[in-house]
Amino acid sequence: MTTPAPPSAQPSRSRWLALGILCTGNLMIILDGSIVTVALPTIQQDLGFTQSGLAWVVNSYLIAFAGLLLLSGRLGDLLGSKNVFTVGLTVFTAASLACGVASAPWALVTFRFVQGVGGALASAVALGMIITLFQDAAERAKALAVYAFVAAAGSSVGLILGGVLTQSLSWEWVFLVNVPIGVAAIALTLRVIPGLPGIGLREGADVAGSLLVTSGLMLLVYTIIKAEDYTWGDARTLGLLAGSLVLLTAFVVRQARAAKPLLSLHIFRSRNISGANLIMLLMVAGLFGYQFCTALYFQNVLGYDALKTGLAFLPAPVTIAVVSLGLAARLNQRFGARPVLIGGLLLVAVALALLARVPSDGQYAVDIVPAFVLLGLGFGAAMPALMGQAMSVDSPGDAGIASGLVNTTQQVGAPIGTAVLATVAASRTASLLKDNQSQVDALTGGFRLAYALSAAFVVVSLLVAAFLLRTPPAPQPEAAEQAPSDATAATG
Repeated sequence: MTTPAPPSAQPSRSRWLALGILCTGNLMIILDGSIVTVALPTIQQDLGFTQSGLAWVVNSYLIAFAGLLLLSGRLGDLLGSKNVFTVGLTVFTAASLACGVASAPWALVTFRFVQGVGGALASAVALGMIITLFQDAAERAKALAVYAFVAAAGSSVGLILGGVLTQSLSWEWVFLVNVPIGVAAIALTLRVIPGLPGIGLREGADVAGSLLVTSGLMLLVYTIIKAEDYTWGDARTLGLLAGSLVLLTAFVVRQARAAKPLLSLHIFRSRNISGANLIMLLMVAGLFGYQFCTALYFQNVLGYDALKTGLAFLPAPVTIAVVSLGLAARLNQRFGARPVLIGGLLLVAVALALLARVPSDGQYAVDIVPAFVLLGLGFGAAMPALMGQAMSVDSPGDAGIASGLVNTTQQVGAPIGTAVLATVAASRTASLLKDNQSQVDALTGGFRLAYALSAAFVVVSLLVAAFLLRTPPAPQPEAAEQAPSDATAATG
């Protein structure tokens, strides 16, 4: 009986092909969070959704996805990341087919929830698998840059693709397009991606902890989503928020006392891991809020249609692609992750500050494109560096949970940013309308305040990067001759 070669020992060509498969699967999952948005009006008309019920086409996916990421990451450590990734892709692809043929509102919402389950399983372990595959410093920097680009550009591409599919074919194809891609990704995963067995359920099958964290995260995301309807000061919102915090606090207490916890709290002793997750939460909150407000600014102030709105976002993902795929790896190798991250966050903050000055009669080429290019430059540089810091674990057995943790932080930050900034923008708009300003001027005033708050989120994340993160010491010459044994190898 032969022992399979470790993933890092695979031929270079196989590793890069495996990276392509992992990124394709993750892109498909990220796209699904935004591709449906453009198709919602058509879905409502064809299936007879109520206005409140229509929101659950998006929310059911988000709740399952965000709630299960942490558990899914740990399952990757216990059962083997390749196994969990394959099951996740299979569930996601089958649910996509079911969504595409759904003929009733309840069926679509149900299968969207199942899609979220599959997406969480696959997405939570993808980053950890990349860390395991690429242990050479230069190769890992390039691989993280590719992954970061996919994560950053996916939602913008989803807006464009959703408009194209809905207008040229039908809304069903925003789901059915996943089926051939998913089948191909599953087949290639089984054939190309190397897999090692997990450490076993006995090493961390914390059923009580799993129930606490999953229910706590799902309730937290649900609370954030419903806060847009109830307002943050409403008793229902406060009650739901208190319930989610009680569940999550009980989870932390459980992990501190359990013999074999789901999430070993020692991972937070690393200032880089703790700091990177806090930065991710703040940065994503600011950027998702910016995307939400900008889409409304394009449509409600500048009068763009859905497809033109999606295309208008293109300068940002194109710039992200140029930087993350061409420059980020070299910058990280030359200057280190921490300086690159700080510089990138500074550019993002400046870009959002520029957007905070947009006029109600804004010109796209003058008022929007420069900010989008700056944002792309900053985010394209910052994201790979941040991913490397978030995955700087001391043991390969923690790679899955670190991957699930940073993905969870990202998914929780998105609804927080959207809910907070949407509330701030709406409140400011209402105040300006009372002062007899025009509808367009009032909307613009609300969006400008939201952009300023987005910039503030990113500035705080920049301060965390400057004062909390540490630059890892350079490896000793003797250690450089040995093969890297864990995910801390040259992530700095």
